[in-house]
Amino acid sequence: MSEDQSRKRLGRGLAALIGEIDRPAAPEKPSAVAADGKVPIEFVSPNPKNPRRHFGDAELTDLAQSIREHGVVQPVVARPSPSQPGRYEIIAGERRWRAAQRAGLTEIPLIVRDVNDRTALELAIIENVQRADLNPVEEAQGYQQLIDEHGYTHADLGQVIGKSRSHVANTLRLLKLPNVIHDMLVHGDLSAGHARTLVTAEDPAGLAKRIVKEGLSVRQAEALAQMPAGPTPTKVKSAASAPEKDPDTLALEKLMTNTIGMIVTIEHKAKGGSIRIDYRTLEQLDELCRRLKDER
Repeated sequence: MSEDQSRKRLGRGLAALIGEIDRPAAPEKPSAVAADGKVPIEFVSPNPKNPRRHFGDAELTDLAQSIREHGVVQPVVARPSPSQPGRYEIIAGERRWRAAQRAGLTEIPLIVRDVNDRTALELAIIENVQRADLNPVEEAQGYQQLIDEHGYTHADLGQVIGKSRSHVANTLRLLKLPNVIHDMLVHGDLSAGHARTLVTAEDPAGLAKRIVKEGLSVRQAEALAQMPAGPTPTKVKSAASAPEKDPDTLALEKLMTNTIGMIVTIEHKAKGGSIRIDYRTLEQLDELCRRLKDER
């Protein structure tokens, strides 16, 4: 199977894995998978490279209760363990496996596929992204892992996971933020949209705390992130020599700044005037162009 064909199938998600990708594995030792597809739960281990690191206790408790009543509806997908013959390493379904243990099950339904490390990681990310199970930091770390270990480009990742190249790039930018902001993202205190505005901020941690405390919108956060910590000498001189703006102009500047998330300056002249929009990154310029195009 060529690499291009493999990626096309992977881009279709977990359904491709269950229905089409490769053939069932042939373990070195006799398979522990019974005729009905079940395997002793202790023969299954989590994947140490699973991009999902956080499993909410309340969520697992609810799923365990459902499993007690209805069983595991969707099988766990696994591969033969690369290091422990006769055992299996989870590709997709670790949350179900954990909840099944909590529910007291001794066996779990399993679908076994023989895939390499790269494909296993791709599929784990695909399943979690499609289910929205990854928090933004886990998603970014998963993308970075594919880049570091398997040489993926942003375009490659976008094709494999079914996301745009800009989504991949913007998600990876979250890794530049300090750990205190990562913690806010993991716990859901801060959204990925808010966090992306902080990448170029002079004090990202301080601004993040203000966003949470004041309940600021993404556009308000974008505007604040562009504001310098203090006025530069050039701006001070300009402000001193320029005539004071009327309240209506100042109000309009503030409205436009909050709307587009970039600092807007309006200058009236004898005839007409000018509007200046300051951006700090090419991503902000791209976003402005996109909004202007969408308004047409």
